[in-house]
Amino acid sequence: MDGRAEDVLAATCALYEDLCPPDLSAMVAPGIPALLDALAARTEEFRFSLVTCNFEQVARLKLARAGIGHHFAAGQGAFGSDAEAREALPAIARARAGGWPRERTVVIGDTPRDIACARADDVAVVGIATGPYASAELGAADAVVEEAAALEPVLAAMARG
Repeated sequence: MDGRAEDVLAATCALYEDLCPPDLSAMVAPGIPALLDALAARTEEFRFSLVTCNFEQVARLKLARAGIGHHFAAGQGAFGSDAEAREALPAIARARAGGWPRERTVVIGDTPRDIACARADDVAVVGIATGPYASAELGAADAVVEEAAALEPVLAAMARG
């Protein structure tokens, strides 16, 4: 890592905080807040962890301003500020979750890169076609859904093994 990386990280995060709209709730895919609320009540089955190439401070600010940040505990997840390679992030997130087992880990992503990230760590992956990619482009996932409401039964089935 270059000697100025920390300065760039700090400047980027400060600038993002200044430029980020105060309310990002309209950017959240329909059904995601209700899904997170429903799954959060099932603590024996599910634990949330954010895996993103965003810097941690930026990612947490986005989630907070979107109204869903409370679902993602501090000290959990993996971020672009942790590793340059996206493929390294799931293992970091599992370690921070107290060694969460690989066989109980499911990445949910809306891009082919998210699917490749999960595959690199040999964890399950569900594609969700609410972003810029259609279902066919997410076909390398273990399952693909069109909307957030369809995630809960897929995740429940994966949790049961």
